[in-house]
Amino acid sequence: MAYIILNKNNFFNNLDIISKRTKSKDKIALVLKDNAYGHGLVEVAKMAQEYGIKKAIVRCQVEADMVKEYFEYILVLNEIPKSSSDKIRYTINDIKNIDKFPVGTKVELKVDTGMHRNGIDKQNIKEAISKVQEYGLILEAVFTHHRSADELTSEWFWQNENFKKIKKELAYMKHLKFHSANSASLFRTNSFDEDMARVGIAAYGCMDSFNKNGLKPILSLYAVKNSTMYLKKGYKIGYGGSFELEDDAIVSNYDIGYGDGFLRVCSNNYTTPNGEKLVGRISMDNSSFLSDKEHLLIFDDASKLAKSANTISYEVLTSIKPYIKRYISEDKI
Repeated sequence: MAYIILNKNNFFNNLDIISKRTKSKDKIALVLKDNAYGHGLVEVAKMAQEYGIKKAIVRCQVEADMVKEYFEYILVLNEIPKSSSDKIRYTINDIKNIDKFPVGTKVELKVDTGMHRNGIDKQNIKEAISKVQEYGLILEAVFTHHRSADELTSEWFWQNENFKKIKKELAYMKHLKFHSANSASLFRTNSFDEDMARVGIAAYGCMDSFNKNGLKPILSLYAVKNSTMYLKKGYKIGYGGSFELEDDAIVSNYDIGYGDGFLRVCSNNYTTPNGEKLVGRISMDNSSFLSDKEHLLIFDDASKLAKSANTISYEVLTSIKPYIKRYISEDKI
């Protein structure tokens, strides 16, 4: 069965780099949504706890429940809870939803500074805060999200200015915390001064912008050989016969396919880090390569596979199915 190895040394290297920019590991909020960007929710949570990370960001209640033993603070981005929690905070994305949160829920108000996706309009912030108080919620923080932090345009500066105005407007609420930085935003500033940074792709070492800054990928995907054939020149391989051998060759089939998250668009257009060429279309649960290895490294840097698929590393990583076994590099396989 295909498997994944997570390199803990690389993960800690990335967190070292990130903590230098935040000036404290206590200001790192590790984004674990969508199975920790495909890396494995619990596996990454355990490594993060070992490093000393105390904050996590997740998508939903199920994810929060899976990792709550590893962190002191958890922020849920996209779900209204059925009951309040001492450890878990919940995001208010829409002013119309405030009355749906249970009394006593710890909440953080998301404001729209230019992304125009989720969040309270800056004209309605004081009304939203009034509603939070009216319905007995506990407002702990105000935050926003950048739409173009990974693109070297003026929009990042524009959104920062919008958020600065909001922070100034709410300065009278001394207890409030503020955060806006995602991975790209954190690496664009040399003077980080917010209460925390929500770091995802940088921690996983696959941030495509800003030349990686010494960050190292932590996920390697391996496949195991199903069978080997000795094929003649001119033989066509796989569905549709889309690849024709130019010479006699050893072709092996491996247990990784698009049903496992190995994107079909890479068919006939990918070579592994060790030089084995993918031949023929990627099938649902297997793929063929010019190789005879028992265990084949499919990729150890999602950003390189992403180029073959004409997509981003986020899609490559989150496409990998949760049932594929994840091992931390020190584990026995």
